Amino acid sequence: MRLLVVDDEVRLAESIARALRAEGFDVDMVHDGNDAVWQAQQVDYAVIILDIMLPGLNGFAVCRDLRAAGNTTPILMLTAKEGEYDEAEALDTGADDYLRKPFSLVVLVARIRALLRRGRAASVDEITVGELHLDRGQVSATWGDTDAVQLTPREFAVIDHLARQAPDVVTKQGLVDAVWGFDFAGDPNIAEVYVGYLRRKLGRDVIRTVRHVGYQITGEPTETDES
Repeated sequence: MRLLVVDDEVRLAESIARALRAEGFDVDMVHDGNDAVWQAQQVDYAVIILDIMLPGLNGFAVCRDLRAAGNTTPILMLTAKEGEYDEAEALDTGADDYLRKPFSLVVLVARIRALLRRGRAASVDEITVGELHLDRGQVSATWGDTDAVQLTPREFAVIDHLARQAPDVVTKQGLVDAVWGFDFAGDPNIAEVYVGYLRRKLGRDVIRTVRHVGYQITGEPTETDES
């Protein structure tokens, strides 16, 4: 499960990221409001931890822009400022929760888990693209007339990201960034490996390779190029 930490205090952002990784989360960090808007549009984050005082765009503007663009990711807003007006503005611009600095990391993690529970209750657990059906609750996929096939969490993350972008083509690097994170230092061909796993489990035409571009799910049987 991937989280985004947005704070211009680099040491604090790194401290938060370490604590969240110790809890088992994957974490990306940015330190600028404009970067936050771009990053949140590239990756489907579970929660965004967003500071108010940022260069570029402040946290209020980031939250407002994301909501205006249809992004419904839960946002936990952070601030060192006192006053109920800041809290009111944070909630009015679309934030889901608010936490004042300094704060306990234990409390921060508890707030994030509460947002995750709330988000799961409101989220859609199933997605269908043509003949492809994904069940997030069961971490399984059905393709055409096949029975539901159990997937590993990483396999499911790959096909889920491709399905949510359908019918758009996702570049190999875009897939790596979304599933393994922007700080992934391993072999980018890991995307090809997992596409191969999914094809072996579900059939070669479940994921189409668009040569020199990336991968695509159309939801319909199609001729598939070699990856």
